[in-house]
Amino acid sequence: MLKYERSILILKRLEQLYPETPIPLNSKSTFQLLIAVLLSAQCTDVRVNKVTPELFSTGGDPLGMSRLSVGSIYNIIRPCGLAPQKSRAISKLSKIIVKKYKEEVPDDLNALEQLPGVGHKTASVVMSQGFGHPAFPVDTHIHRLAQRWGLSRGRNVIETERDLKKIFPKSSWSKLHLQIIFYGREFCTARGCDGRVCDICQTCYPKRRKPFKANKA
Repeated sequence: MLKYERSILILKRLEQLYPETPIPLNSKSTFQLLIAVLLSAQCTDVRVNKVTPELFSTGGDPLGMSRLSVGSIYNIIRPCGLAPQKSRAISKLSKIIVKKYKEEVPDDLNALEQLPGVGHKTASVVMSQGFGHPAFPVDTHIHRLAQRWGLSRGRNVIETERDLKKIFPKSSWSKLHLQIIFYGREFCTARGCDGRVCDICQTCYPKRRKPFKANKA
Protein backbone atom coordinates (compact mmCIF):
# COMPACT_ATOMS: atom_id res chain seq x y z
CA MET A 1 0.00 0.00 0.00
CA LEU A 2 1.38 3.39 -1.02
CA LYS A 3 1.75 6.23 1.47
CA TYR A 4 -1.01 8.18 -0.26
CA GLU A 5 -3.35 5.20 -0.01
CA ARG A 6 -2.53 4.80 3.68
CA SER A 7 -3.24 8.47 4.31
CA ILE A 8 -6.71 8.23 2.70
CA LEU A 9 -7.50 5.11 4.70
CA ILE A 10 -6.37 6.75 7.95
CA LEU A 11 -8.39 9.91 7.30
CA LYS A 12 -11.56 7.92 6.62
CA ARG A 13 -11.11 5.61 9.61
CA LEU A 14 -10.40 8.42 12.05
CA GLU A 15 -13.37 10.43 10.77
CA GLN A 16 -15.60 7.40 11.35
CA LEU A 17 -14.34 6.97 14.90
CA TYR A 18 -14.09 10.63 15.88
CA PRO A 19 -16.47 12.82 13.83
CA GLU A 20 -16.40 15.30 16.71
CA THR A 21 -13.14 16.41 18.33
CA PRO A 22 -13.81 18.31 21.56
CA ILE A 23 -10.76 20.04 23.02
CA PRO A 24 -9.70 17.85 25.97
CA LEU A 25 -8.37 20.75 28.06
CA ASN A 26 -11.02 22.88 29.77
CA SER A 27 -10.73 26.63 29.21
CA LYS A 28 -12.93 29.68 28.73
CA SER A 29 -10.49 31.90 26.84
CA THR A 30 -7.40 31.76 24.66
CA PHE A 31 -5.30 32.77 27.66
CA GLN A 32 -6.67 29.92 29.76
CA LEU A 33 -6.07 27.52 26.86
CA LEU A 34 -2.45 28.70 26.65
CA ILE A 35 -1.91 28.04 30.35
CA ALA A 36 -3.65 24.66 30.20
CA VAL A 37 -1.55 23.50 27.24
CA LEU A 38 1.62 24.68 28.97
CA LEU A 39 0.64 22.66 32.05
CA SER A 40 -0.10 19.55 29.99
CA ALA A 41 3.58 18.96 29.19
CA GLN A 42 4.52 15.70 30.97
CA CYS A 43 1.11 15.72 32.64
CA THR A 44 -2.25 14.18 31.77
CA ASP A 45 -5.17 16.29 30.57
CA VAL A 46 -7.25 14.89 33.43
CA ARG A 47 -4.82 16.20 36.01
CA VAL A 48 -4.56 19.58 34.31
CA ASN A 49 -8.34 19.89 34.33
CA LYS A 50 -8.32 19.21 38.07
CA VAL A 51 -5.93 22.05 38.94
CA THR A 52 -7.00 24.76 36.50
CA PRO A 53 -10.38 25.62 38.11
CA GLU A 54 -8.62 26.81 41.26
CA LEU A 55 -5.87 28.51 39.27
CA PHE A 56 -8.30 30.33 36.99
CA SER A 57 -10.58 31.37 39.84
CA THR A 58 -8.01 34.03 40.74
CA GLY A 59 -5.79 34.04 37.65
CA GLY A 60 -8.27 33.58 34.84
CA ASP A 61 -6.85 36.39 32.71
CA PRO A 62 -3.37 37.80 32.12
CA LEU A 63 -3.75 40.65 34.61
CA GLY A 64 -5.08 38.42 37.37
CA MET A 65 -2.39 35.80 36.79
CA SER A 66 0.36 38.42 36.73
CA ARG A 67 -0.65 39.52 40.21
CA LEU A 68 -0.24 36.05 41.69
CA SER A 69 3.11 35.18 43.23
CA VAL A 70 5.16 32.34 41.78
CA GLY A 71 4.68 30.52 45.07
CA SER A 72 0.91 30.82 44.88
CA ILE A 73 0.88 29.45 41.34
CA TYR A 74 3.19 26.61 42.37
CA ASN A 75 1.00 25.57 45.30
CA ILE A 76 -1.95 25.15 42.94
CA ILE A 77 -0.20 23.40 40.04
CA ARG A 78 2.11 21.26 42.18
CA PRO A 79 0.37 17.98 41.10
CA CYS A 80 1.51 18.68 37.52
CA GLY A 81 4.96 17.66 36.39
CA LEU A 82 7.73 20.28 36.27
CA ALA A 83 5.68 22.55 38.54
CA PRO A 84 8.59 24.81 39.63
CA GLN A 85 9.56 25.67 36.05
CA LYS A 86 5.95 26.00 34.93
CA SER A 87 5.12 28.32 37.84
CA ARG A 88 7.89 30.72 36.89
CA ALA A 89 6.99 30.54 33.20
CA ILE A 90 3.30 31.24 33.84
CA SER A 91 4.15 34.23 36.01
CA LYS A 92 6.59 35.69 33.47
CA LEU A 93 4.46 35.15 30.36
CA SER A 94 1.41 36.69 32.07
CA LYS A 95 3.36 39.85 32.83
CA ILE A 96 4.68 39.99 29.26
CA ILE A 97 1.17 39.62 27.82
CA VAL A 98 -0.06 42.43 30.10
CA LYS A 99 2.78 44.84 29.29
CA LYS A 100 3.67 44.01 25.70
CA TYR A 101 0.38 42.79 24.25
CA LYS A 102 -2.15 44.85 26.22
CA GLU A 103 -3.54 41.81 28.03
CA GLU A 104 -4.29 39.93 24.80
CA VAL A 105 -2.64 36.65 23.82
CA PRO A 106 -0.79 37.35 20.54
CA ASP A 107 -2.35 35.80 17.46
CA ASP A 108 1.07 35.01 16.01
CA LEU A 109 3.06 31.78 16.13
CA ASN A 110 6.47 33.40 16.45
CA ALA A 111 5.30 35.76 19.19
CA LEU A 112 3.82 32.84 21.12
CA GLU A 113 7.04 30.86 20.83
CA GLN A 114 8.94 33.75 22.40
CA LEU A 115 6.87 33.55 25.60
CA PRO A 116 8.52 31.76 28.57
CA GLY A 117 7.66 28.07 28.71
CA VAL A 118 5.93 28.08 25.33
CA GLY A 119 7.48 25.78 22.74
CA HIS A 120 6.50 25.14 19.14
CA LYS A 121 3.95 22.46 20.01
CA THR A 122 2.19 24.59 22.63
CA ALA A 123 2.15 27.60 20.32
CA SER A 124 0.75 25.49 17.48
CA VAL A 125 -2.05 24.16 19.69
CA VAL A 126 -3.03 27.71 20.68
CA MET A 127 -2.95 28.88 17.05
CA SER A 128 -5.17 25.94 16.07
CA GLN A 129 -7.59 25.56 18.97
CA GLY A 130 -7.48 29.11 20.26
CA PHE A 131 -7.43 31.17 17.08
CA GLY A 132 -8.70 28.70 14.49
CA HIS A 133 -5.64 28.77 12.24
CA PRO A 134 -4.62 25.56 10.42
CA ALA A 135 -1.85 23.93 12.43
CA PHE A 136 -0.58 20.41 13.00
CA PRO A 137 0.92 20.23 16.49
CA VAL A 138 2.98 17.05 16.84
CA ASP A 139 3.82 15.53 20.20
CA THR A 140 5.65 12.29 20.98
CA HIS A 141 2.43 10.27 20.59
CA ILE A 142 1.65 11.57 17.09
CA HIS A 143 5.32 11.14 16.23
CA ARG A 144 5.10 7.47 17.22
CA LEU A 145 1.89 6.76 15.30
CA ALA A 146 3.05 8.58 12.17
CA GLN A 147 6.02 6.24 12.03
CA ARG A 148 4.00 3.11 12.79
CA TRP A 149 1.67 4.03 9.93
CA GLY A 150 4.50 4.73 7.50
CA LEU A 151 3.73 8.42 7.15
CA SER A 152 7.08 9.75 8.34
CA ARG A 153 10.61 8.71 9.15
CA GLY A 154 11.26 11.93 11.02
CA ARG A 155 13.94 11.81 13.70
CA ASN A 156 12.05 14.36 15.80
CA VAL A 157 8.62 16.00 16.09
CA ILE A 158 9.62 18.91 13.85
CA GLU A 159 10.52 16.61 10.96
CA THR A 160 7.38 14.54 11.52
CA GLU A 161 5.22 17.67 11.50
CA ARG A 162 6.78 18.70 8.19
CA ASP A 163 6.05 15.28 6.67
CA LEU A 164 2.44 15.14 7.87
CA LYS A 165 1.74 18.61 6.51
CA LYS A 166 2.89 17.44 3.09
CA ILE A 167 0.62 14.39 3.15
CA PHE A 168 -2.68 15.70 4.51
CA PRO A 169 -4.77 18.62 3.23
CA LYS A 170 -4.40 21.82 5.21
CA SER A 171 -8.10 21.86 5.99
CA SER A 172 -7.73 18.61 7.96
CA TRP A 173 -4.69 19.50 10.10
CA SER A 174 -6.31 20.86 13.25
CA LYS A 175 -8.96 18.16 13.54
CA LEU A 176 -6.61 15.36 12.50
CA HIS A 177 -4.18 16.37 15.24
CA LEU A 178 -6.83 15.59 17.86
CA GLN A 179 -8.15 12.51 16.05
CA ILE A 180 -4.70 10.90 16.04
CA ILE A 181 -4.25 11.71 19.73
CA PHE A 182 -7.64 10.17 20.57
CA TYR A 183 -6.87 7.05 18.53
CA GLY A 184 -3.42 6.70 20.05
CA ARG A 185 -4.81 6.85 23.56
CA GLU A 186 -7.61 4.37 22.85
CA PHE A 187 -6.23 1.85 20.36
CA CYS A 188 -2.57 2.41 19.47
CA THR A 189 -0.90 3.05 22.82
CA ALA A 190 2.84 2.95 23.40
CA ARG A 191 2.64 -0.39 25.21
CA GLY A 192 -0.63 -1.79 23.89
CA CYS A 193 0.29 -1.81 20.22
CA ASP A 194 3.67 -2.59 18.66
CA GLY A 195 2.66 -1.76 15.11
CA ARG A 196 0.78 -5.06 14.59
CA VAL A 197 -2.18 -4.89 16.98
CA CYS A 198 -4.59 -2.02 16.29
CA ASP A 199 -6.94 -1.85 13.30
CA ILE A 200 -5.04 0.86 11.42
CA CYS A 201 -1.64 -0.79 11.93
CA GLN A 202 -2.99 -4.14 10.75
CA THR A 203 -4.69 -2.60 7.72
CA CYS A 204 -1.70 -0.51 6.67
CA TYR A 205 0.80 -3.31 7.24
CA PRO A 206 -0.97 -6.72 7.15
CA LYS A 207 2.32 -8.54 6.52
CA ARG A 208 4.29 -6.89 9.34
CA ARG A 209 5.73 -9.73 11.42
CA LYS A 210 8.07 -8.02 13.87
CA PRO A 211 7.33 -5.24 16.39
CA PHE A 212 7.89 -1.85 14.81
CA LYS A 213 10.45 0.39 16.50
CA ALA A 214 9.92 4.08 15.89
CA ASN A 215 12.67 6.67 15.94
CA LYS A 216 12.56 8.39 19.31
CA ALA A 217 11.33 11.95 19.28
